[in-house]
Amino acid sequence: MDKKIKLGVIYGGRSGEHEVSLMSARSVLSVIDRDKFDVIEIGITRKGQWLVGENLWTLIQNERYETLIPAVFLPWPQNPGIYTLQDGRMKLYSALDVVFPVMHGTYSEDGTLQGLLELADVAYVGAGVLGSAACMDKGLFKDVMIANQIPTLDYLVFNRKEIEADLETCLDQAETIAPYPLFTKPANLGSSVGISKCTSRSDLMEGILQAASFDRRIVVEKGIEMAREVELAVLGNENPQASIPGEVVPKDIFYTYAEKYINDTADLLIPADVSAEMVAMLQEIAIRAYKATDCAGMARVDFLIDRETDKVYLNEINTIPGFTKISMYPKLWEATGLPYAQLIERLIDLALERKAQRDQTEREFRS
Repeated sequence: MDKKIKLGVIYGGRSGEHEVSLMSARSVLSVIDRDKFDVIEIGITRKGQWLVGENLWTLIQNERYETLIPAVFLPWPQNPGIYTLQDGRMKLYSALDVVFPVMHGTYSEDGTLQGLLELADVAYVGAGVLGSAACMDKGLFKDVMIANQIPTLDYLVFNRKEIEADLETCLDQAETIAPYPLFTKPANLGSSVGISKCTSRSDLMEGILQAASFDRRIVVEKGIEMAREVELAVLGNENPQASIPGEVVPKDIFYTYAEKYINDTADLLIPADVSAEMVAMLQEIAIRAYKATDCAGMARVDFLIDRETDKVYLNEINTIPGFTKISMYPKLWEATGLPYAQLIERLIDLALERKAQRDQTEREFRS
């Protein structure tokens, strides 16, 4: 029998999406084939401490860390793995062949964790440093889309210092984007954390301040009344494929965090009720945006469609989409013909393929 692949699954994290990560990780862990993979769980607390040990997921969820072991991931290409700190000594807890970061938001989906994994020269699921960072920051992402002639909604980016120094001027500038409604968003969060729909100047002020509490950069964006929210899943490295589209029909004023992960009240329509021509266009744009941002492995590409004009706008790319069994990314692939467990294995294969590509790069030059 072939040797099992040592698979590190990292979850939790110092992010507003800590809880979402735990929900996604529980689903992923439940379907991994333990005959093929030796799974090493690595949990990160809300404060950013890395931990390993027995019953890890439950203890991380309950914030009970007493029996867990502090751990570190070293940028050591010769011996990549997770190390523990015990009695002042560092010890290899487990070597790692590939890592699946089931994490969302800052310090995980933004290129920081990917940079550490690159330094350690270990394979990992998902986009690299460039793709992760470019897709995470909503303002920068929009700049890249505009440069590639991909339609996106009008927007402005503000930073926390600007807001603190002169909130009224920021409000004045934001109101030039478009008539209300406007949306305020932290530039570097997902799962609808910190997003507000604003229908008046007072709403806008509250939304900007709330978004600025979650990030130093915030985006104010034109809103579309009753926009259709259509999503596609993309899978692959150099030759990605796009799934059939699905539509989110929220019962709230937009697809909020509560609807995604707590109330489960939104309807997910798979496939979305759009024409064959619209499907082809959405798939073409999704793949073009995926390549433009150097994504790899996976991404969920989110569109907004104006009900009145049928005009399509690319809203964002999520490089580590939600992975609960009710999340849109795995559901879209299941509807396209790739079941959840097979999807996980395909992502691991893509991570190993990407690592093989990196290994072909010369790292030394001597004259």
